[in-house]
Amino acid sequence: MNPSNEFVSWFRSAAPYIRTFSGQTFVIAFDGHMVEEGNFTDLTHDINLLVSVGVKVVLVHGVRPQIERAVKQQKLKSNFCEGIRITDVETLSVVKEANGRLRLEIEALLSMGLPNTPLVGSPIRVTSGNFVMARPRGIINGVDMLYSGEVRKVRADAINRRLNDGELVLVAPLGYSATGEIFNLTHEEVATDVAISIEANKLIYLGEESGLKDKKGALIKELTTSFIKKQLINSINEPAQKRIWRNLIKASENGVDRIHLVDRKINGGILLELFTHEGIGTMLSRDPLEKIRAATLEDIGGILSLIEPLENQGVLVKRPRETLETEIDKFTVVEHDGLIVGCVALNPFHKTKNGELACLAVHRDFQNTGVGERLLKTIETNCASQMFIDIFVLTTQSSHWFMENGFEKTTLSSLPAEKTKLYNYQRNSEIYVKTLKQTL
Repeated sequence: MNPSNEFVSWFRSAAPYIRTFSGQTFVIAFDGHMVEEGNFTDLTHDINLLVSVGVKVVLVHGVRPQIERAVKQQKLKSNFCEGIRITDVETLSVVKEANGRLRLEIEALLSMGLPNTPLVGSPIRVTSGNFVMARPRGIINGVDMLYSGEVRKVRADAINRRLNDGELVLVAPLGYSATGEIFNLTHEEVATDVAISIEANKLIYLGEESGLKDKKGALIKELTTSFIKKQLINSINEPAQKRIWRNLIKASENGVDRIHLVDRKINGGILLELFTHEGIGTMLSRDPLEKIRAATLEDIGGILSLIEPLENQGVLVKRPRETLETEIDKFTVVEHDGLIVGCVALNPFHKTKNGELACLAVHRDFQNTGVGERLLKTIETNCASQMFIDIFVLTTQSSHWFMENGFEKTTLSSLPAEKTKLYNYQRNSEIYVKTLKQTL
């Protein structure tokens, strides 16, 4: 594919996301290493683009490396309990100074207006404030955490007012008590509670890794909350990691639709994760993103986008839109996070107890991910429930796939008589059949 066609293809595939994200609220959390390592300037490009398409953005920054460096310079002792810094009076002074310096640096970087880019002259308006009320963590396993606190309340109305005024909100991992005390918080907890309180659509964590990997080292693209609770959380021994995953679960179970884990070191990582089908990180949701369901009239546009390229190639028989509308009840679709990524039709022949599988199509970005197999299984279950003997398919270019999935080649004479009369000799399709007793 030449660069021009590749760009057009990408832009078209990104268009639904741009439309969906406009007006939504994202909370983006990152640790102090993002600024320390010089990667924050790249992030400002991504933030500017999100804001330009109508996304409301809240940034929650961490400050651990800056605090640790200052603590060592002042020869103070660092003590931790369950991965959380124990903040005494001297350390609190360092924490406040480090947060103040980092906040000013971040605000300066966000206000540059991105010289030598298409977004020059459009600096982001940044606001910050005492948006987080906190309380002391108290005593944990006999250890007094002193000025290390936890979130008591987020001033969601104040944050939303700033967002609705077109400002980007910057939140530090500090909290304030009703008596005027300041508490040191973890940025993961702050980001989670802010996202929940303002009813954010997405919570994006920028960290050391692209996300969660399986035992073979391959990136796990999607996870559900129940999977993490049942199979992951108890296997994590490192306190800081366990705390992060507990916050992810908390956010997901309290209304944040999507949570993304993205490698902070990848330039444009947020854009690649949000505006491409495959993404580059791990996305967490409360419910599975994939749904297999009966098609509705609203799905016709998505179905057409799948089958039209195959019709143009001669793989599928052309179906006018009007035909789709009258036969929509025959279709089953796979919906992935709001996008139709697969479809199939079932033509029933009740007298002879046969079912014809037709119009099987899978989005190119989801091929080889099992979508076709799951659609086939759904059709087989449907046919078996109707006591059909078998299902058959006519194909010109997908014979190997059907044979791999249990179909055997057969002849025209084995088809129902009414289907035989409609056979197109010019297409010369091969006929395959699968006996349903194999799947019962």
